[in-house]
Amino acid sequence: MSTLRIDVADLLTHPGARRPVHLEAPVEGLAGSAARVHEPVRVDLLLERVPDGVVARGTVHARWEAECSACLREVQHDLDVGVGELFEDSPVDGETYPLAGHEIDLEQLVRDAVLLELPLAPTCATAGLADCRPVPLSDAGDDAPVDPRWAALSQLEL
Repeated sequence: MSTLRIDVADLLTHPGARRPVHLEAPVEGLAGSAARVHEPVRVDLLLERVPDGVVARGTVHARWEAECSACLREVQHDLDVGVGELFEDSPVDGETYPLAGHEIDLEQLVRDAVLLELPLAPTCATAGLADCRPVPLSDAGDDAPVDPRWAALSQLEL
């Protein structure tokens, strides 16, 4: 069972009712092509009962970490994503989320929001750092340092 599953029975019985939700929970496997989230994700939402179901509006906060694609230094940065999504009994695939009985599960909403905002090729600049110095690609001979990303190619025999 997900730690981001919430009972909304109180909202379903009172049209127009609202309730704030503040959660902090780990989300396993939350990673893009280069950046990943290891720390718990913080969710601050206002849930509101509407005729079609329950609307969740607010922010999802996560801290991502990655390796700079230019200088290979470890970088990390905070990510705040605004969300506004509908949970309903008959969800439309890719547009709304399921309302299962009297519960909503925020995990898929969190995954969708965070994964869309993670950088594809993180750099020091995307992490808010300014002193990024790319690893030089050397053509100065054998005594020059080799970019570690290309080191495996030096073992090929042509």
